[in-house]
Amino acid sequence: MEQTHVPGQRTLLDMNGYQWTVILAAWLGWGFDVFDGLLFNYVAPNCVPTLLGLEIGSAAGKAATLQWTGILTSVLLIGWAVGGVLFGKVADRIGRTKTLLLTMLLYSIGTAACAFAPNIWVLLICRVISSLGIGGEWAAGAAMVAEVVPEKRRVEAGALLYTSAPMGLFLATFITFQVTGVYFNDPAVSWRYVFLFGLVPAAAAFLVRLFVKEPERWKKVASDSHAKLSELFTPAYLKLTISGFCMAVTALIMWWSCNAFIPVVAKGLASREALLLGMDASAVEAMGQSWVKTATNSFNLGGLIGTLLTIPIAKYFGRKKMFFIYYLAAAASIMCAFGLDLAPHSRLYMYFPIGLTVFGVFGSFTYYLPELFPTRLRGTGAGFTYNIGRLVAAFGPFLVGSIAAAGANALDSAMYVLFWVGMVPVMGIFLLPFVIETKGKVLVD
Repeated sequence: MEQTHVPGQRTLLDMNGYQWTVILAAWLGWGFDVFDGLLFNYVAPNCVPTLLGLEIGSAAGKAATLQWTGILTSVLLIGWAVGGVLFGKVADRIGRTKTLLLTMLLYSIGTAACAFAPNIWVLLICRVISSLGIGGEWAAGAAMVAEVVPEKRRVEAGALLYTSAPMGLFLATFITFQVTGVYFNDPAVSWRYVFLFGLVPAAAAFLVRLFVKEPERWKKVASDSHAKLSELFTPAYLKLTISGFCMAVTALIMWWSCNAFIPVVAKGLASREALLLGMDASAVEAMGQSWVKTATNSFNLGGLIGTLLTIPIAKYFGRKKMFFIYYLAAAASIMCAFGLDLAPHSRLYMYFPIGLTVFGVFGSFTYYLPELFPTRLRGTGAGFTYNIGRLVAAFGPFLVGSIAAAGANALDSAMYVLFWVGMVPVMGIFLLPFVIETKGKVLVD
C-alpha cells in the first residue's frame, strides 16, 4: 500500500518516499505541460512570419502574428478542453499512471514536431496533437496524487503539485531567451530549436513509468462498471459537477484574460515611456521586451506564492470561504491595476497581486476537484469540470488579437477591457451558493 510507513519514523509532511515520488512525477508532468503549452506564445513573432513567407518585424508580419497567435491559442484551448475530458475518462478506464505517461508523450512529441513544420497549417496540426496531451495530463496527475497521499495531507500535496505551473512558465521564459537571444541569433531558425526542447518531458515520462504504479484506490474499483461522462449530469452527481465547473470556469476566464494581455499592456506602456524619452526604434523594442519579462515574472511569482497560500486558507477556512477570499482579492487587484492612475513601470508590478489571486487560486483545484467525485469517476469528473471551461476561455485570444490590432490605441483598449475583467471574479462570488464544501471529508471510493 502506498500510504504505509514505518511506525515512529519521522517523515516530511507525514508522507513516505514513494508518496513524494508520486507527487514529483505529477509535478513534472504538469510543469512540463504548462512549459510545452506556452512555448509558442514566446516564439510567435518569429515563427508565424517565417512560415507565412513574410519579413520578420514588418507591418504585415506583425499583423499576421497577432491573427495567428489568436487562432492557434484558441485551437490550443479547444484541444486542451477536449483532451481534458477525453483523457479524464481514459484515466478512470486504464489507470492514472498509464494515462499520465501517455499524455506526457503525446504533448512532448506534438511540441517537438512543431520544430519541423514547413508551413502554418502543419504547425496547427502539431499544436492540436500537443493540446490533447496537455489537457489530458492534469486529470490523471491530480487524481493520482489525491488517491496516494494521506487524507490529512491532500491539500498540501495538491497545492505543491500546482506550484509546477509557475515554474513551467519561468522555464519557458528562460529557455526561450537563452535559445533565441544567446545560442542562436537567426530569428528565422532559432524558434525551431525552442520547440525541440518540448522533447524534455518525454524523459520525465519514462521516469514515471519506472517508479510509479497505479494507486491502490483505483485498482480496487478498476473492475467495476466504467465511468460514463453522462453520469456527471445525473441527480447523484449534478450538484458536484456544477460546483466544480462554476469555480473552474471563473478562474479560467480570469487567468487567460489577464495573461494573454501581458505583452500588449507591457509593450504599450514601454512605448509610451520611450516616446517621452525620445528613444530610437531598437531601444524601444528592447525596452518593450524587458517590460514584458518584468510583468510576466511578477505574475508568475505572485502565482507561486498564491498557490502555496491556498494550503493554510483552505485548511483553516474551508474551500468555500477560500474561493470567496481569492475572488474578492482578484477583483480588487484587477480593478486597481487597470483603473488607478499609476506610473507606467509601477503598473507592471501590479501583476504580482494579480498573480497572487488570479493565478494562485488554481492551486486549489488539484485537491478540490478530486475531492468532489468517487474514485471510479474521479478522473472523468475532475477532467471535465476543470477543462470544459476552456471552450469559453477560447474566445479570449480572438479578443486580444482584435484589441492589439488597434495599433496606437491598443494599450487604452486593453486596459479598459481588463478593468471590466475584474467583474468576472465578482460573478464567481455570486456563484458560491452552488459550491459544495469538502473540508474534513475523506475521499469517496
